[in-house]
Amino acid sequence: MTAHRLVIVGTGNSVGNHLKSIEKLGDRTEIVAAVDLDAERVQAFCKENDIPNWYTSVGEMLAAEKPDLVCVVTPPATHADISIECMEAGSWVYCEKPLCSSLAEFDRIQEAQERTGQYVSTVFQWRFGSAGKHIKKLIQQGALGKPTVAVCNTLWYRTQDYYNVPWRGKYKTEFGGPTMTLGIHLTDLFLWLMDDWQDVRAIIGTLDHDIEVEDASLALVRFGSGALASIVNSSVSPRQESYLRMDFQKATLECTTLYRYSNEHWKFSTPNDEDNDALAAWNELSEDFSGTHDVQIGEILDCLEANEPPPLVGDEARRIIEFTASLYKSAKTGETVKRGDITPDDPFYYGNAGIMPEVGD
Repeated sequence: MTAHRLVIVGTGNSVGNHLKSIEKLGDRTEIVAAVDLDAERVQAFCKENDIPNWYTSVGEMLAAEKPDLVCVVTPPATHADISIECMEAGSWVYCEKPLCSSLAEFDRIQEAQERTGQYVSTVFQWRFGSAGKHIKKLIQQGALGKPTVAVCNTLWYRTQDYYNVPWRGKYKTEFGGPTMTLGIHLTDLFLWLMDDWQDVRAIIGTLDHDIEVEDASLALVRFGSGALASIVNSSVSPRQESYLRMDFQKATLECTTLYRYSNEHWKFSTPNDEDNDALAAWNELSEDFSGTHDVQIGEILDCLEANEPPPLVGDEARRIIEFTASLYKSAKTGETVKRGDITPDDPFYYGNAGIMPEVGD
């Protein structure tokens, strides 16, 4: 088997998790280059990790290396343009979250995918854990009954120093607060597991940081199935926790963790501890692996080899972008926002700050 040529774009603080995950893929990939605007940093990174080539220009790298897959680990405001540039050069892309700033940017990415035949798969590795995959199957099979009530909490803590990085804490460069950057992982997992959301009403606040965006958001969500949920995202919670609870007619599923999960982080309960068919279906879970980058990249490579669309493209990627845009619109207007309400004549189509672009932008 020939190793897929892979390039890393962005060698800052977040690159370590990607590098470790790529190494787990063994002979399936060969890292042929890295790119960063900081020449000194990218040279040091390549030297430390035995990567043969370094660049400070994505365009020069694409022309010279012709990679099969590009891992984009740069600040959010660069994601859309880099992803489109890579697809136009014939490469697939694995892009860090959030993929883009708005529905308008997402539609640009979607158009480029259709035009080039290449794909961008968003980094949402929480979907790829064994427990998450098993739960999705049980829900699709109806083994748990109808969903009723759910809670999705990302309660994390970040200092002011964290936000003092120039691109953080601003709508233009980070796209939002913990709703877009921290809680987006658990929210994406939750929205993927549940039936499609129907409407959202929300509030946001900046409670303890000197930033433009929120550091806490609370949302009430109604799903097409009739299920009701609350979603809380925070960067002001000293005892950090990621908590997901989903109640169904036959069982309750709970996950209590922080940055990743394995099977041990999940709890399955039935009414009055009944030994029913739902419990039997849950106990069919035999594999135990976390939702990590290597699992997701492995599936992307499988699709690349089979010439099939990878996971997290199209509507599967658009869902979280539309949901977060709708959450911000609800919080800023006081309205309940329905799925599909945000169209190109709406300022929230162009960003979570809700500002129409200037003519010519």
